[in-house]
Amino acid sequence: MVDAGAAHVTSSRPGFGPVGGAVHHFRVAEKQQDEGRKAVFRVPRTSFMAIALLTICVTPIALGEIPYLQWLYVFPIALAVFVVRHRTVATRSGLAVRTVFGHRDIPWSALKGLAITKRARVQAVLQDDTKVPLPTVRTRHLPVLSLVSEGLVADPSGVLDAEDIKPGTSEASTSE
Repeated sequence: MVDAGAAHVTSSRPGFGPVGGAVHHFRVAEKQQDEGRKAVFRVPRTSFMAIALLTICVTPIALGEIPYLQWLYVFPIALAVFVVRHRTVATRSGLAVRTVFGHRDIPWSALKGLAITKRARVQAVLQDDTKVPLPTVRTRHLPVLSLVSEGLVADPSGVLDAEDIKPGTSEASTSE
């Protein structure tokens, strides 16, 4: 839900009237309602603090008296790329799996089910029985996947009721 007052700019200062682009925010809100629910599973952004600490620790060695050790900065850069890229996005249309070097879109219709590994990681099982690991998705996230997929993926935990899984309706269609 987008608050209608948040999209308008009030003229609290003289000479500053409403911005003509405020309609854009309503279009973005309508587009988000049409797309339905969305869940992003990614590495926590607090990992950048550890990467910054690693960079600080590598600096005296890389810039020290031994020449040609600047290549040690590759490790913090690679970790930062990993944190930014590594994710799974679940939408109404399907799953988008992003790894460091690749991207794969899996529609819900191509999904046969989900498999759980020994380490509580989740893999998508496709119709041809190939397994696709879902980065950063764990068993505790299965109710969220059920909610986003609008019931196409069953919730084995029993946390959600059937009423919770129903697709979201836009306000425009309910008021007509």
